[in-house]
Amino acid sequence: MPREAEISVNERTFIQQALQENIRLDGRAFDAFRPLKLNFGDEYGVADVELGKTRVIARISVEVTTPLPERKFDGIFQIVTEFSPMASPAFEVGRPTDAEVILSRILEKAIRRSNALDTESLCIIAGLKCFALRADVHIIDHDGGLIDASCIAVMAALQHFRRPDVVVEGEKAIVLSEREREPIPLSILHQPLCVTFSYYEEGEIFLVDATLAEEQVRQAEIIVTMNRHGEVCQIAKYGGATVDPLALLNCTNIALQKVQDMSRFIQHKLDEDAKKRDVGGLMAELSAENAR
Repeated sequence: MPREAEISVNERTFIQQALQENIRLDGRAFDAFRPLKLNFGDEYGVADVELGKTRVIARISVEVTTPLPERKFDGIFQIVTEFSPMASPAFEVGRPTDAEVILSRILEKAIRRSNALDTESLCIIAGLKCFALRADVHIIDHDGGLIDASCIAVMAALQHFRRPDVVVEGEKAIVLSEREREPIPLSILHQPLCVTFSYYEEGEIFLVDATLAEEQVRQAEIIVTMNRHGEVCQIAKYGGATVDPLALLNCTNIALQKVQDMSRFIQHKLDEDAKKRDVGGLMAELSAENAR
C-alpha cells in the first residue's frame, strides 16, 4: 500500500533540536498559522483554501430528495472527503488512509453533529421533499494542517452557497431558477473552526499549524473545535503523549483567538465576493425584468 515517505533520522533530530531552542524551520512563532488564502469560485458554494503549501477545495451541491423516515422535518447534509493522489504519494483512490478516516470523523463531529447548519431550514414538505446538501472536500496539495484547512474550506463554502428558492403547491414543489428568483443563503447557526496543536518532548512543547515534516516528528496532536463565541464543539486527541490539563486549557484560549481571527478573515472575503457579484449583476438584471 502506498505511504508517505518517512522523514530521515537526521531531519527528525534537526527539527527536534530546533524546537528545543524555540526555533521553527520556517521562522514562525510556535502559536502562529501559515499565510491563509481564501478564494471563491464563479458559482456559489466553491471555496479554495491555501494554508501555506496545503491546498483544499470544498464544493457544495444540492438536490431535492425524500427526507429520512426518522427525520421528517429535516433536510439531509453530508460531508465527503476525497484525497487526490497528486497531493501525496500516500493517497490512493478507493483506499482511504488513516489520515482520511480521521479527517472525515473530525469534520463530521465539528460541523454536522454540532448543528452548524440548520437542517430544518432545508425541509420543503414534511415527510415528502427536502433539500439534500453535500459538501465535497478535495485535498489538492498536502503539507500538513489538513484538518484546519478543510474545516475552513467547508464553513466558507457553506456561508457562500445559495440554494434555489421553491414554490410549494399542495404536495408539489417547483424549484425556481436563478433568473426566476434570487437564490437563498443557508441558515448557519454558528461557525465552528478547528485548530490543531502538535505536541513534542512529552507535552512540554506544542505547535500550532504544523507542517508535514513537523507532523511526522510529533508525539501527539490535539484538535480543538470551537466557534468565535468561545463555545467548544469538540476536543480530539491522537497519539500516546500525555497532556497536562492546564496545557489543554491554554490550548483552548489560544484556539479561541485563532478562531476569531479566521472568522473575521472569512467574513471579509465573503463581503468582498458579495460586492463583486452585486455590481450590475443578477440583482440589477432581476430588477430590470420585474420593471418590464
